[in-house]
Amino acid sequence: METLANEMTLIYSFSHHTANACLFPVCALHHVAVTTVEGIGNTKSRLHPAQERIAKSHGSQCGFCTPGIVMSMYTLLRNKPEPKMEDIEDAFQGNLCRCTGYRPILEGYRTFAKDLNCCGRVANGTGCCRSERENSMVMMSSSLFNSSEFQPLDPTQEPIFPPELMQKQLCFKGERVMWIQPTTLKELVALKSQYPNAKLVVGNTEVGIEMRLKNMLYPVIIAPAWISEMNAVQHTETGVTFGAACTLSSVEEVLRKVVAELPPYKAEVFQAVLEQLRWFAGPQIRNVAALGGNIMTASPISDLNPVLMASGSKLTLVSTRKLLAFPCDTEGSGIVNSPLPWIVRSGQNLKMEGEYFSAFKQASRREDDIAIVTCGMRVLFQDGTNRVEEIKLSYGGMAPTTVLALKTCKELTGRDWNEKLLQDACRLLAGEMDLSPSAPGGMVDFRRTLTLSFFFKFYLTVLQKLSKNYNGTVSAAREVLQSCFTKIPFQSCVLLQEVPRGQAVEDMVGRPLMHVSAAKQACGEAVYCDDIPHYENELYLTLVTSTKAHAKILSLHIVTCVGHIIGAVLADTQEHSRRAAKVVKIKYEELKPIVTIQEAIEKQSFLKSIKRINKGDVKKGFEESDHILEGEMYLGGQEHFYLETHCTLAVPKGEDGEMELFVSTQNPMKTQEFAANALGVPSNRIVVRVKRMGGGFGGKETRNTILTTAVAVAAFKTGRPVRCMLDRDEDMLISGGRHPFLGRYKVGFMKNGKVKSLEVSYYGNGGNSVDLSYGVMDRALLHLDNSYNIPNVSSVGIVCKTNLPSNTAFRGFGGPQGMMIAECWMSDLARKCGLPPEEVRKLNLYHEGDLTHFNQKLEGFTLRRCWDECLSSSSYHVFWSCLAGALVHVYTDGSVLLTHGGTEMGQGLHTKMIQVASRSLGIPTSNIYISETSTNTVPNTSPTAASVSADINGMAVHNACQTILKRLEPIKQSNPKGSWEDWVSCLIPDLGYDFEKNEGKPFCYFSYGVACSEVEIDCLTGDHKNIRTDIVMDVGTSLNPAIDIGQIEGAFVQGLGLFTMEELRYSPEGNLYTRGPGMYKIPAFGDIPTEFYVSLLRDCPNSKAVYSSKAVGEPPLFLSASVFYAIKDAIYSARKDSGLTEPFRLDSPATPERIRNACVDIFTKMVTPSGFTVCSLASLPHMECVCWSQWSRSGIRAGWEGRLWPCLSRWFLFHGHYPSFNMPPNERQIHRPALLGLPLQEGLPYSINEVAVHPSILQVLSIEQKH
Repeated sequence: METLANEMTLIYSFSHHTANACLFPVCALHHVAVTTVEGIGNTKSRLHPAQERIAKSHGSQCGFCTPGIVMSMYTLLRNKPEPKMEDIEDAFQGNLCRCTGYRPILEGYRTFAKDLNCCGRVANGTGCCRSERENSMVMMSSSLFNSSEFQPLDPTQEPIFPPELMQKQLCFKGERVMWIQPTTLKELVALKSQYPNAKLVVGNTEVGIEMRLKNMLYPVIIAPAWISEMNAVQHTETGVTFGAACTLSSVEEVLRKVVAELPPYKAEVFQAVLEQLRWFAGPQIRNVAALGGNIMTASPISDLNPVLMASGSKLTLVSTRKLLAFPCDTEGSGIVNSPLPWIVRSGQNLKMEGEYFSAFKQASRREDDIAIVTCGMRVLFQDGTNRVEEIKLSYGGMAPTTVLALKTCKELTGRDWNEKLLQDACRLLAGEMDLSPSAPGGMVDFRRTLTLSFFFKFYLTVLQKLSKNYNGTVSAAREVLQSCFTKIPFQSCVLLQEVPRGQAVEDMVGRPLMHVSAAKQACGEAVYCDDIPHYENELYLTLVTSTKAHAKILSLHIVTCVGHIIGAVLADTQEHSRRAAKVVKIKYEELKPIVTIQEAIEKQSFLKSIKRINKGDVKKGFEESDHILEGEMYLGGQEHFYLETHCTLAVPKGEDGEMELFVSTQNPMKTQEFAANALGVPSNRIVVRVKRMGGGFGGKETRNTILTTAVAVAAFKTGRPVRCMLDRDEDMLISGGRHPFLGRYKVGFMKNGKVKSLEVSYYGNGGNSVDLSYGVMDRALLHLDNSYNIPNVSSVGIVCKTNLPSNTAFRGFGGPQGMMIAECWMSDLARKCGLPPEEVRKLNLYHEGDLTHFNQKLEGFTLRRCWDECLSSSSYHVFWSCLAGALVHVYTDGSVLLTHGGTEMGQGLHTKMIQVASRSLGIPTSNIYISETSTNTVPNTSPTAASVSADINGMAVHNACQTILKRLEPIKQSNPKGSWEDWVSCLIPDLGYDFEKNEGKPFCYFSYGVACSEVEIDCLTGDHKNIRTDIVMDVGTSLNPAIDIGQIEGAFVQGLGLFTMEELRYSPEGNLYTRGPGMYKIPAFGDIPTEFYVSLLRDCPNSKAVYSSKAVGEPPLFLSASVFYAIKDAIYSARKDSGLTEPFRLDSPATPERIRNACVDIFTKMVTPSGFTVCSLASLPHMECVCWSQWSRSGIRAGWEGRLWPCLSRWFLFHGHYPSFNMPPNERQIHRPALLGLPLQEGLPYSINEVAVHPSILQVLSIEQKH
């Protein structure tokens, strides 16, 4: 099963470790006992407490991630039966879930912790202290499960380590790879000499990725994990020495003990290593990855190498001749290019008094993420002084390998540790830690700024330890940098309305019933598409896709995106088909691609349907407004990242084109229709089966069909079963995601913040085909108001056609994009008015009975109740049974699939039943098909005997057909001359909306919710911490509060990724950079709010849905925009401290890069914008004079002949094309000034000595006053 390949527990030396089975080689399991989720409990006998608690606490939704989470918890319990809550949170650093929002998982497993927070009564099943504030007249509950029903944990019942597992050297020979596992250092050296090109592998976390994803092949692999010398740990007077095969988790364990025993000043390096390891991947990787391997890969973004280099750690290498001590401070190149085969050990030094050390790392996601920039910093002072005797600054992420800032360190040596040193150090680092504009990894300005920010943090840290006096600004900054990411125990609470008194016990509506598949999912018994056992003679299919975004394949056709499916390869195994697909060579004639919305606008590359919604008199509204604000906002796309990728198994049946498709899809009908069309058979020949999906979120509504049809055609052609499950990188490349949006707005409003008029244009990136883009844009336009009453609206929605994979449905379906842009202008106009944003928002909210901009009346409007409750709680201010039966399916192509209770044994019963249905429906018999008799379609049937089968089953068929005809009657009356195919393909919707007339009813009812979020940002690095979120959601009368709350939390956390973290990066040629979990980061356990409170609005039944409930899957996603705008408010506060009060643009997602770049300060001003070339004036040809631009309250003005008249003592960049600088100033176009930040005296003449040149920008770099 797939769960076996995702998570396991390794037991080595009687200790327990989680590991990723997808990376861990089977050969490396020698001497190891493996426990999978199926081995600890099951539904047939008993569940293990780790399985039971995640199921009963509603911590499993799609269930695909559940076995991995269970095994992480199981491993923790084996090592520590009474863990702390912090241990539980740390154990899940390597696990991801896309459904739950993590809260119910943590709440369920909190019951294992010995340090419960809050009142603890949630765990006892008696309710939370928060519910005591509720109205006693309304029965409210904060408990979704009763932990008193949980089995106790009994460690004595766990399996023991098998004593027969003993060590010895071994060798495995595979089809293309030989694996050798030596047991002594002598054997290792001899093997390395015999196979000099062999790869040495301990954890396989690097080589495994290279072989799996980069098509690398290493014929010989040597595994030294069991060599005693390479696992040894030695404590000496000067430090600690680790064997190169020591895993990072073992290094972490040893150093924790050392730090606890040593004086703080001696343990600073060890503490820095621990801090880096804390955020190094997840436990599953740290448990197997070796220290030596981490060093030898010499990754440019290594977490540990900068620490080792700056601290002066030493490496000991071995060859056939000798051992050699090798210093770590040679910028990595000496290590990598050393002729010696392997590191035996790494020594880390104790520190002395007067010596200080720190390490820093910045990543896109705090947990389990690779670094953007990382560093180690060490300073030694002369005895009793603050004068630098020695300093080392080592950086990762700024060069192909880890680098030392040698020039800066040399200049700082012998200097006093004061603000002058800080200024000079930053200036020197800005020059030395330079990056080319085209540097791999991008984010050039951000990375260069981080080098300065990290040094500032180090400077403050050392200053504090030196106990020097420093001013309030430094003190405040120190407090901010120390408080961000301080570990705070997770807290949460949910509030829901209990079922009414007197409701029957057997009536489960409104009760928190456990997910019916949760127990099966928790113990690995739940069957997903790829878990279906293999058929005899089954083939595996691998797609062949385009590597070009826009090109003509010679002699074939034009491809329109990277990932465009060109063909497929079939083979007997998955591995063989993948290897064959990789050797396919394709010749292209490249064409110019269109990748971004901006490029599409420039080239007018739009899909045809352009929608508009207009209401009121927009022009008059602007005339009556006190203020008019214009701006734009860009929202990036989002990858669905369902845990189960697209998967299809096609099984041909051999008769009449019949085929059975097992598919992970949200849309069986379209899947059936597309497959039937591809095979040229009626829909009634195709059966689509969906047992369950490991997540969908809209990504499996239509996009699965591109895979399913290919697999179906392959099975049809070969007559054999064919299977295909996409890898994560393939899935991300092919399937598309949420539509990126660009919104341009113009809003008129009064001084009190009341909105009068809105003009807005939405541009969506549809990709290379329509798919569902029109529907997404329609929904965005219908949500452009969010919840605000705007009397005058003019809007247009345009879908751009680009050379990206077609974007598709995603949770919210265009609504989040439309609402996000509304909140953008609402936030800015509140700032413009100088009023609290929450007051302006409330002022503009709809009231009961108002008409929306699409002229639908609001009924049952509960939003203001949600608003008030949220502010208060956040302290923010058909079936029948018979002897015979029939089931008749009518498909939209007019074909009919008939099933009845009789069996065919040669008596012609199926033929008779087709005749009955033909007459009853009035259609030809060729339109009707019977596949089989089955009890899952027609239950409780009589035996086919006693000569009555045609009578009873024929009447059942006739009755079923009459039921269908009755349902078709309204359609036939509206089109009496239509054909059968016309009638069955036509639907009469209860809802409809006419964009041209702006009338109709697009929605049956509305869902309402309010969220209040508190965040903390690190202005120096761009990190942010989600402190607290309170949500109040109107779900009507909940059918199942546990599932509804789970949907709210899951949607909120998915939106958290959309607005703050998940960023799809493409090259100008249309290649997706962020392909796979290594580069694309979704929220993890540590990213959810530390305090997470969800309440369901009480007493708000919805009369328009079943049992007064409301749909809740999509609406809560947008509530996470509260986090985005809390971040924007925090940035505004930081900018205000720097004297910047004007509005600023913050696009989504609010990544660390965007947050840091928006927090303008002295460090951002020191970094030359990427893309500039520094040169002297003499190197600029044909320049008769120097042009400059000046900002003033009346606009931008151009200057001439080097005379500078700066306004407000701030210089800005001049935008234009520098080859034509000799044009007169009145003919020059000047736009988009950007801050340079040089303090100049007003009215004095200056000469410009040095400038930076970009294809469209000239920036003054060096300037001096004329005398």
